[in-house]
Amino acid sequence: MSRHDVAVGSPWALSLQDALALSRQRDAEIRAWAHLTEADPSAGAAGVAANPLAGVPFGVKDVIDVAGMPTRSGSDATSDVPCEVDAACVALLRQAGAVPIGKTVTAEFAYMAPGPTRNPHRLEHTPGGSSSGSAAAVAAGMLELAIGTQTGGSIIRPAAYCGVIGFKPTFGRVHRQGMHVHCDSLDTIGWFTRTLDQSTAIAQLLLGDGAATRPQRLAADTRRAPRVALLPSRVLASLSPAADAALTHASRRLRDAGVELVEPECDTEQAELLRLHGEIMHAELARGMLSQYRRHEALLSPSVRDAIVHGLTIAPADYARHQQARSQLAQRWQERFANVDFLLTPSAPSEAPAGLASTGPSVFNRIWSLLGWPCVHVPTGKTAQGLPVGVQCVALPDRDLALLEWAQWLQRLLPAQPEQYLL
Repeated sequence: MSRHDVAVGSPWALSLQDALALSRQRDAEIRAWAHLTEADPSAGAAGVAANPLAGVPFGVKDVIDVAGMPTRSGSDATSDVPCEVDAACVALLRQAGAVPIGKTVTAEFAYMAPGPTRNPHRLEHTPGGSSSGSAAAVAAGMLELAIGTQTGGSIIRPAAYCGVIGFKPTFGRVHRQGMHVHCDSLDTIGWFTRTLDQSTAIAQLLLGDGAATRPQRLAADTRRAPRVALLPSRVLASLSPAADAALTHASRRLRDAGVELVEPECDTEQAELLRLHGEIMHAELARGMLSQYRRHEALLSPSVRDAIVHGLTIAPADYARHQQARSQLAQRWQERFANVDFLLTPSAPSEAPAGLASTGPSVFNRIWSLLGWPCVHVPTGKTAQGLPVGVQCVALPDRDLALLEWAQWLQRLLPAQPEQYLL
């Protein structure tokens, strides 16, 4: 096997050579790459053929370090000096035989100001964010694996807009060494893939074999119908006709398969969790970004400057109260959903909005980022314009691998039927 090839029979099909060729061919219009290697990325890779991700090319969101590449965080206020060592997640992927080929575009400091990336399905529509380049590169066929991060909705939302699998693990289960962390109790490393099999392979690697032996992480019993909670969350935002059709179709197919869907009354608590996320995020962002703000204020976008200024008004005592309220609600929600295999919710209020000035609303993702629960976006169809739609599956902490199995179970119930959403 060439060092540029992937192993026969693996869930991966794209070789290093093809990934680089496709990236150079397509990126002039997609603009997913902040940095694409010019050298042979497999040079120096040892024992690649024997490893589980042998020769698999991947991209890394430009807030995570890769040796030999700069980490710019989508900002001119950062250094273009190449990093000396890999982040922990990159090192683990390299050890398994995967090869990073570049850094993908992020919204500025993984916040709101978008980079230049465009949606591969319709170039005049947003790809979402802040992991814009990672989602778009996978959707455009340049990659089958890209690493991203989520503070609010920065994995699930771009996965929804770009029509790929997006997975956000349980908070804290992927080591963040080498990630430029600004929101300490929220920032989570996750990934984008073309298939759920691929996402599962990465989960097994990055979440660690030891964690998989915990009782709550045991494989899902997919021989039975799952216990599912339906959470439309319309108290948070209204759904577009296509997004509503995606959720309705999925819930109908679940009922047809004999699943009993429960619909808990928790609108007030959802609104409170959303509020707490905003306060905690701003307080942490302000302190995490304070050094950049003091040194390079003029180089920061108005949205980042405003967020820092607001966050600095949140007193430490108020921040502590927000965290206490968060913990109390988290405990209540874990008890409420203890007997549920997964929750079915919207991934985004709509298909990807037109325009590139915004990455779109993350209103259906922030609760799960605050609670730290694992989430996966499952694409289910497209609109008449060719824009993807889908649903979000969520599980309790440390049920990551079981969640991915249930997502595959659901996906088998939902064969791609784009005509379902031709509106």
